[in-house]
Amino acid sequence: MNRVTELFLNYVKIDTQSDDYATESPSTPGQHNLAKLLAGELEKMGASDVTYDREHCYVYGKIPATDGGKCQKTLGLIAHMDTAPDASGKDVKPRIISDYDGGDILLNEEKGIVLETKTYPEIRQYIGKTLIVTDGTTLLGADDKAGVAEIMAAAEYLLAHPEIPHGPVSLAFTPDEEVGRGTAFFNKELFGADYAYTVDGGAIGELEFETFNAASAIITVHGISVHTGSAKNIMKNAAKIAAEFDSLLPAEQRPEYTEGREGFFHLDSISGSVELAKLEYLIRDHDRQLFEKRKEIVKKAAEALNLKYGEGTLELVIEDSYYNMREKIEPDYMFLVEKAKECMKQQGIEPLISPVRGGTDGARLSFEGIPTPNIFTGGHNYHGRFEYCCAESMEEAVKLIVSLVQSLANC
Repeated sequence: MNRVTELFLNYVKIDTQSDDYATESPSTPGQHNLAKLLAGELEKMGASDVTYDREHCYVYGKIPATDGGKCQKTLGLIAHMDTAPDASGKDVKPRIISDYDGGDILLNEEKGIVLETKTYPEIRQYIGKTLIVTDGTTLLGADDKAGVAEIMAAAEYLLAHPEIPHGPVSLAFTPDEEVGRGTAFFNKELFGADYAYTVDGGAIGELEFETFNAASAIITVHGISVHTGSAKNIMKNAAKIAAEFDSLLPAEQRPEYTEGREGFFHLDSISGSVELAKLEYLIRDHDRQLFEKRKEIVKKAAEALNLKYGEGTLELVIEDSYYNMREKIEPDYMFLVEKAKECMKQQGIEPLISPVRGGTDGARLSFEGIPTPNIFTGGHNYHGRFEYCCAESMEEAVKLIVSLVQSLANC
């Protein structure tokens, strides 16, 4: 078993699922278990300035420049420790499938859970490769423990081979990325990088420097409950008004109908009764002007229903989450993208450049002065029970990290 796979299998067994609704940071205590492990492993391998933020659950470390490294700029490498709330991350039981034959994969015989090629046809590109899957009852955690393992394996290799010329390298592992709070307490000064890569992509070759502009919208609907027998001209049904609000948004602009750079409105949750109802939306678009227009559509829908049912019936709160990092990378830092493309091609990997239909820690950090494109990890089907990862792709990711560190040695 190669080193990165060994590390990955250890990390996925630690439950680090984050929680959308928690107010603590980190949102779940289990993330500390992985953080402590990573800090200890960094110290053992000889990394310097290892810091474990015991309050907010960040881990930092450094790989000092070697004698042959002429660059004084510090390259950063970042991955997140948490897994998504969408599926359980407890008691993950990873299984290795060697020499994959291209057919359906029976994940769980007892429960009849099968990873079917008709639903996930891209898996057939890995015929003859080694795949890591779940037992079909949890997610795997390749998002982003594959990235964590790849950075750790690369760091271990670089520290064991000081003859490789490179400049200073900073490492960071973050909590709560999946719930949008990955950089909430990120210590940029302690991290100390001038630019960075997040290792948080998907299939081999993925290279991304463009994310959504993102906002959340919470609509609270206040109704009036009264006995149905005497409800005429009195009752105001909050649940019905909530449904009416959703009907005012463009039905064709939902995630299930969009792709590429097409933005959307996503009803993430809805709950309620006659007395009170609540809707939570994700608003996304790669284009900043279209993004602002989308927020206006939501505002106008709320205004229209307040005009119809009475002022104060709907309360709307919109908060921006992150912006398209392309704005910060394209002017002066495209060399990071070009270096990644060059290194991939040297490994025989075809770069797959596409906009992220989501966000990364790098999106926020790019706007905070640390331009941070994103590179692949080798995982697929994130956030669900049919998640899997290719071991050979993880090995290539480790090679890519080492190659990037070397390639940027002369700035």
